[in-house]
Amino acid sequence: MRLAFLGTPDFSVPSLAALISAGHDVAAVYAQPPAPRGRGQTLRPSPVQAFAEAKGLKVRTPASLRAPEEVAAFAALGLDAAVVVAFGQILPAELLQAPRLGSYNLHASLLPRWRGAAPIQRAIMAGDAVTGAQVMRMTAGLDEGPVIAQARLRIDALDTAGTLHDRLAMAGAALMAEALDLVARGAARETPQSSAGATYARKIKPAETRIRWERSAARVDGLVRGLSPAPGAWFLAPGERGPVRVKALLSARAEGEGEPGRVLDDNLLIACGSGAVRILRVQREGRGAQDAELFLRGFPVPAGTLLI
Repeated sequence: MRLAFLGTPDFSVPSLAALISAGHDVAAVYAQPPAPRGRGQTLRPSPVQAFAEAKGLKVRTPASLRAPEEVAAFAALGLDAAVVVAFGQILPAELLQAPRLGSYNLHASLLPRWRGAAPIQRAIMAGDAVTGAQVMRMTAGLDEGPVIAQARLRIDALDTAGTLHDRLAMAGAALMAEALDLVARGAARETPQSSAGATYARKIKPAETRIRWERSAARVDGLVRGLSPAPGAWFLAPGERGPVRVKALLSARAEGEGEPGRVLDDNLLIACGSGAVRILRVQREGRGAQDAELFLRGFPVPAGTLLI
């Protein structure tokens, strides 16, 4: 089929690669404009733009696709279908309806649970045991279109948003290729979403990232893994010159009870409001990420320490 692909971050790249491998004619790739990245804040293309240009594909990076001239240019491509994977803009209805067979979105949850911007993080933070990827035909409502294909994935005890992101990106890429094959053959079956059980995965706010040790071990563990590797859940540990900010990048629930925030042994077992968590990987402010064992050699946090 003749397609347009709309995506921006790393999560989108496997899907674009899968469509190219399947032999589709990718007439245009749309991505968000280059943004400041790295220490020097140099303008750099998004992962999708860089990948597409390396493949010799035409790339467009408009700040908005709502402008009439952008909608007209999109319609003029003469598309069979459009594929949207984490593009980063709300698309107008006239653009979604321009392709002959419609527009299709890959979403990283089992809809209607976790519609919205941060489904991977929210699923882990909520303690979900299962998540997945779904392909839906796009409609005007946010992530409310009928589903035509899905893949279910278990969320493991040591999954982080980073590891789950990578698994879902690969599973979703294969799913999108299968779904488009169904669409091309006229064999796609649409399953309307139920409004019952719908939840919204709002963007992560900075105020959410601080660890509140008075919460249950399950909630603390979910926060740590759900915000890893970025933006990272954090706490303050006492240092020689005052409190030191430390990100917790991996944790596991463990046996233990005590005052919330109190370190229960010399290996970062920390009491929560109920139960305890063991911090397995950390990042001290201004330093690289380290396994807890290595971190503790240079920054001891002995039993009895109170973290805040």
